[in-house]
Amino acid sequence: MAPRRSHLEHVSRKIFEIFTSAYTPDMAKQSRGEATVERLLAAALEVFSTSGQAGLTVHAVTKASGVSLGSLYHHFGSLDGLAAALYGACLQQTYAEALGAVDRARTARTGIRAFVTTYLRFIQENPAVARYLHGSAYSSYLAVDADRARGVEPDHFPRVADHLRRWTATGEIAAIPDPLLEVLIVGPVAVTAHRWLAAPEDITLDQAARVLSDRIWASVAAAH
Repeated sequence: MAPRRSHLEHVSRKIFEIFTSAYTPDMAKQSRGEATVERLLAAALEVFSTSGQAGLTVHAVTKASGVSLGSLYHHFGSLDGLAAALYGACLQQTYAEALGAVDRARTARTGIRAFVTTYLRFIQENPAVARYLHGSAYSSYLAVDADRARGVEPDHFPRVADHLRRWTATGEIAAIPDPLLEVLIVGPVAVTAHRWLAAPEDITLDQAARVLSDRIWASVAAAH
């Protein structure tokens, strides 16, 4: 069942705020342009949510948003540019929730648990965003394109290891190269989310959060 339109509008507003946070002050003052960007992002999310990858076309997005094709190309360059921007913003929104929970944790173990539980809860509560992140063909390569289109250096992927640095420094988390540390933490959670979206009857996210929190912690905890 597709999420209600009001929920999509709420989510797309958050996405719009993340996307426009990278704009310069002069660009941010262009309220008419901002409204157009918001409508296009909201429409792209809605179209993907209701029609899937095959339905995400220029015609569908312009029809759903009421924005002209020329405006879409003006703001995003192409449909791929729009899809990339939406992916990057969905990614940032998802990680903002999870990493914020990590930053509030007092110990490494509770930090890992906070990341796992918050990420999976966000997936469950925001299925439109989750399906786009885990089901879009754009997810593998277009986030960098979105940054380049906005004149931003391609540094889009949230750096989970940066938020764990205080615990690697104290020896609570093992000295593991950052990319591998992130694979150990993010990999199981992302695969679980993908599996749940594809076959929700096979797994419960509450159970997954309990099991994965302990297993992931065991894989990254320093030996004492």
